[in-house]
Amino acid sequence: MTIQTPSILSQRGPIWRGWLASVLLVGLLPTAGFGADKPKTINIDWATYNPVSMLLKDRGLLEKEFAKDGIGIRWVQTLGSNKALEFLNAGSIDFGSTAGSAALVSKINGNPIKSIYVYSRPEWTALVTRKDTTVAKIEDLKGRRVAVTRGTDPHIFLVRALQQVKLTEKDVTPVLLQHPDGKTALIRGDVDAWAGLDPMMAQAEVEDGARLFYRNKEANTWGILNVREEFLRDHSDLVKRVLAVYEEARKESLANYSDLKRVFIAATKLPDTVVDKQLKERTELTHSKIGAPQRDSILAAGLALQAAGVIKADVNVKATVDALIDDRVPLTH
Repeated sequence: MTIQTPSILSQRGPIWRGWLASVLLVGLLPTAGFGADKPKTINIDWATYNPVSMLLKDRGLLEKEFAKDGIGIRWVQTLGSNKALEFLNAGSIDFGSTAGSAALVSKINGNPIKSIYVYSRPEWTALVTRKDTTVAKIEDLKGRRVAVTRGTDPHIFLVRALQQVKLTEKDVTPVLLQHPDGKTALIRGDVDAWAGLDPMMAQAEVEDGARLFYRNKEANTWGILNVREEFLRDHSDLVKRVLAVYEEARKESLANYSDLKRVFIAATKLPDTVVDKQLKERTELTHSKIGAPQRDSILAAGLALQAAGVIKADVNVKATVDALIDDRVPLTH
């Protein structure tokens, strides 16, 4: 071919030469370089543990941003990090709200995601019991029934708490329930304790006198927005725009608490006192850029889980954290 090509080009003229050169060039370039077609819909979650997502949905800010592209927005409610991660892994959502530690465990298990944004620094989980139990400290959980949602920050919080007193999940009887059902089971007396999550935890505390008998703010990993790796690779421009709009909603949440509270109450039907407890006392919205603090928090949780035997000993936790966090996406248009 290298001998014949010049003579063919000279015989066929400039149009033929241009066509053949383009064919040869296409054969040399990776197909990914040509980009993927824009999606018809961006699928994104909202969650009561992610207040910014609720204001974002209420204001229709993403809908306005992408209307000019003919791209629709599909909102999916997630009840916990485990559901958000399940939906991301299945490709049924493109962006999902989770705790940082839950995203790490899912990444270790093969979920192709990237953590790209911080929507809150919460104290959204604690170990909770009823006002009439004898449970007063972590050690009292031995032999007891504990409601927990696997694959979430409350689950990881429980494992780390047990580890502190040289106990494991084998020393308790885990009752696997989604967060709202865990709260119901506790109040009903079906379990002795619950690895709680706000706003259900705040509701149990305010309305039912539930006691948060073990708290540790530092062991609550950050509220993280994740994206499917494939979506980030194929539509990095759209991801940048989503985060810019998310940032707009986060700033509005900080500037207008009454509006955030209104949206929260409309979605959850919870009373003012419960909402104030979650949003004013246990939710910090002053962070957005993902980076070293989140990396350190997630790594600490991962190493603790590895020491507890939840993560296999041969997993390189630090390398997985590095692969999980992507801090390259800017937060402005």
